[in-house]
Amino acid sequence: MANSESNGPIGRFTEELDLVVFTVGFVVSAAAVIAFVFRPEAMSGYMTNVNNFLWTDVGWWYLIAMFFLVAFVTFLIFSPWGNIKLGAKEDEPEFSFLAYFAMLYSAGIAAGIVFWGPAEAIFHYDSVSPFVGAEAQSAEAAVGAIQYTFFHWGLSAWTAYVVMALPIAYFAYRHDAPLRISTVIAPWIGIENLDRPIAKLIDILAVFATIGGVATTLGLVGRQFLVGVEWMSGISVGDTGTILVITGLTVAFTLSVALGVEKGIRRISYFNMVLFAIVTVATFVLGPTTYIVSIGTEALGAYINDFITMSFYTGATESIGGGVGAWVGGWTIFYWAWWFSWTPFVGLFIARISRGRTVRQVAVTGVIASTGVTIPWFATMGGTAILLQETGRADILAVVGELGEAGSGYPLFEALPLGGLLTVLFLVLVTTFLITSADSSTLALGMLTTGGTERPSTINRVVWGFLIGSLASLLMVTGGVDALQQAAIITGGPFSIITVLAVAAMIVSFGDHRPLFLREEDGVSLPSLRSESSEPETADPSDD
Repeated sequence: MANSESNGPIGRFTEELDLVVFTVGFVVSAAAVIAFVFRPEAMSGYMTNVNNFLWTDVGWWYLIAMFFLVAFVTFLIFSPWGNIKLGAKEDEPEFSFLAYFAMLYSAGIAAGIVFWGPAEAIFHYDSVSPFVGAEAQSAEAAVGAIQYTFFHWGLSAWTAYVVMALPIAYFAYRHDAPLRISTVIAPWIGIENLDRPIAKLIDILAVFATIGGVATTLGLVGRQFLVGVEWMSGISVGDTGTILVITGLTVAFTLSVALGVEKGIRRISYFNMVLFAIVTVATFVLGPTTYIVSIGTEALGAYINDFITMSFYTGATESIGGGVGAWVGGWTIFYWAWWFSWTPFVGLFIARISRGRTVRQVAVTGVIASTGVTIPWFATMGGTAILLQETGRADILAVVGELGEAGSGYPLFEALPLGGLLTVLFLVLVTTFLITSADSSTLALGMLTTGGTERPSTINRVVWGFLIGSLASLLMVTGGVDALQQAAIITGGPFSIITVLAVAAMIVSFGDHRPLFLREEDGVSLPSLRSESSEPETADPSDD
């Protein structure tokens, strides 16, 4: 490190690189960008074919895998394994709980939550899920619409990130393993062997998944920003404007991540959560408050009651040939794949900020607390959109038909008192949440391509920020939202399998550290991890 520092930023950048992961990840990703420039139709067609296969033929796997993860995290919260500390006995959490939660939530799916908050329920209200089985735009359809937004953005959405984060943090902070996705296979190959080809392959896949998942979000939220500009100014920005806006957002999050976790991501995360609360409370108070409470309560009860059935619902009876139905494929499968595509970078980021916390603290914060903040947002935005549409105060469906789902929020806020101010706050919220999510993704890409360095060089993060922004711009210009959704489903596929491997890694390692059914003194060490580990593998009193 001393030599790299003496050579300046470029020296540090080159010295810390994992050349295999960085080179393959960058070259293949850059090739995808170039292919979209010169062969957009061919690339879009290829993505469509792969996406259709994953959607119709193996969509059932996404459903089973996600439910399995939810069940396992529930077990972790209530089992003795929840007491396991992610670090040594003397390690204390690096961040306060408030800072920890703000960064975790902002780095997760918060940008998507803001994007779909005003949009998803109104979609389901008009195009009802076969599972709900109600007439379009009826009272039953309204409850089912809110219920499905809770399902898509609730417990399941946050679980995959926690599952990926926990074994990485455990191995990194108890066994000095690198902060890499491939660390989840340490129980089988050993930490000292994480440079083997199988480990490199997993890290390369993580690079692809991160780029695909974040480019999807950057494109979707960039489109929402553009629609907002067009809505308020009446001026269409076109393809050039799209590229300029995405470039501007890319520069913003690249500058933020260059400041680091403490100065950049933490401060913006605080701002995000305060503004998120202001917009939620203002819409709740200025909107149809009684209706929001009533429909939100009923939808929450239905969500809890039907959770298991919804988790396994494929809509096969609605599909020719018995595959996954079009509604489930276009919504639930897309979302589950999107969350899986985000697991590498969100999981790595959560692991990065979780030293000194227990398994239970991470699981409760990452799943229960995050869901608890998300549900009021969707109840408020969805309930307001539906009632405004039903009473004729705003024709949100007409705007969506003209401008797409990115336009749903603007007629909603415009119909409320202080609508102009709410619209501006909404645009700011969209932008800052996106910046934080993109921050954590470029940080994760830096860790992945430097062998697990906690603080990768600024140049490394700038390179990945530029590539993500370029891909998002091209996807928006050439393929729009459909191409973005297909990219998410394709890149998320491998990580639906790797998250299951992460569960297996925890079962093997946590069982050794704190046996569930044996006396604690009967536990045995796990020799495959690291024979020279400086810390014994038996449970210590701090875990109780």
